[in-house]
Amino acid sequence: MAIAFKQETFRDDFSYRNSPENIRRFPFPFDRDEYMYSVNMEPHVKGQKNTVFESLIDVDEHYVAEMHDRALVLKEDPLRYQALPHMMTAQWDTLELLMEEQAAGYPEHFTLTRNGDQWRWINRPLGIDDTFTFGDASTLPYEPFEYITRQAQGDFCIVDQRDGNLWMDAGMVTTQADWSLDFDIGMNFMEWHGPVPLAHQKGIFDRALKFLLNLQQGKPTRRFNWTMTINPRLDTSPENYPKWGPDRTTVTPENVGEKVHLRVELQSLWRLPRSNAILFVIRCYLMNMDELVTVPKWARRFPRVLRTLPPELIDYKGLTRYRQTTIDWLSAYDDGAPTSPGIFPD
Repeated sequence: MAIAFKQETFRDDFSYRNSPENIRRFPFPFDRDEYMYSVNMEPHVKGQKNTVFESLIDVDEHYVAEMHDRALVLKEDPLRYQALPHMMTAQWDTLELLMEEQAAGYPEHFTLTRNGDQWRWINRPLGIDDTFTFGDASTLPYEPFEYITRQAQGDFCIVDQRDGNLWMDAGMVTTQADWSLDFDIGMNFMEWHGPVPLAHQKGIFDRALKFLLNLQQGKPTRRFNWTMTINPRLDTSPENYPKWGPDRTTVTPENVGEKVHLRVELQSLWRLPRSNAILFVIRCYLMNMDELVTVPKWARRFPRVLRTLPPELIDYKGLTRYRQTTIDWLSAYDDGAPTSPGIFPD
């Protein structure tokens, strides 16, 4: 069934909202009433209908608006897209993967036709109908990685595997939670995860790196990450901190429901076939507290999670100024009843 795409904004007047159907499919990341860092990897396989797991590359009602916002970010700061010269094979791998998955999951919106190396790509929501030669970048209006990630929700990094490590050597990053592609480009796995508290001491990144170095083609994996954002702003980059950082001071007991957003990343990792690089997909979802409390299970669980966070995580995630105000607001929706296991609504 065709998706009804919304016209909305992630800046200025912040008109972004989730429909009731989109709230129910939101990837709420907490399967219990507390949270602590873990590797939390699982196979990235198709899941139940009407969830973000129905297709391996998710497209939802915010697609057109998100692609418009990406174009605005790239116009303001072209360095949000970068790819080192040796990553061209991985670029074509990524283009193929994303086209195949979008066309397979949403055939009413995307069509990929191949005749040898002559490919035709139709993206109906964005009004794109292009024919190009696979492997010849001159036949596309952008580099292949930039071309396809201007048409896919989420951020995308390609990490090269060499010397027993992973290296951030290409990225399209316009919806990140306070990290910079321009700063991290060329870094290895441990270097770009350097600022994260607690996880290093627990050996989490050592285990994650070992796991990823052995990632197999055709067996992608996934995990959740999360933080909170004031206003439905996709671009919370260090480069734009003066625009969004002060928002944290604007939360009051009266506006928590509208302004405070749970920001969830569904992260998937794919071994690419020709280059042997790994594609790291960071798909961002936003939901404000007014929307969250329409699901009673989540309304009970989320304040309990926030109460149990270690101080280091509260500070690292930038929650210090408004965490308690949010807990107090949410507490009105927590009747103390037990919550069922798992992430899905009851």
